[in-house]
Amino acid sequence: MSTRRPAGHDAVSAPAVPGLETAFEVEVRLGALEDHGVTRAGHRRVVPVVGGRVTGLFDADILPGGADWQLVRPDGAIEIDTRYSARTADGGHVYLRTFGVRSGRPEILAALLRGDAVDPAEYYFRLGVRLETSVPALAVLEQSVFVASAIREADRVRYTAYRVT
Repeated sequence: MSTRRPAGHDAVSAPAVPGLETAFEVEVRLGALEDHGVTRAGHRRVVPVVGGRVTGLFDADILPGGADWQLVRPDGAIEIDTRYSARTADGGHVYLRTFGVRSGRPEILAALLRGDAVDPAEYYFRLGVRLETSVPALAVLEQSVFVASAIREADRVRYTAYRVT
């Protein structure tokens, strides 16, 4: 058995194993859920974003006007698709977009929908986070990949975002 590798493929060129660095905390305040019913895309729900705060790699206030455009899948899991803006103290803007999934046992998801307090260990809620900004000092945010672990509360979502190294 040969252990030869194709030209240019040696152990030194193996990709690095990614790690995670804590990057920022987000608390998004939510308005009342709008149930749009079953559409051609599936069971659509829209949850307005009414405010919140980002702290960590950058500090900013989340502006009202964004939303989470959710799809409830036949298996009960919820596909997350949020878009909202935040403004820094000096007036710069950061656009945040998350995509992910919240899933769990039907009774746990029903409790979350009612606004009941649920132990985050009882459900899965993970996000990818994309950032855009025209603020030169924050341009580094556009040069990294971020993932997050989230918690759903009655009137808010909280998450910790991690930079993938």
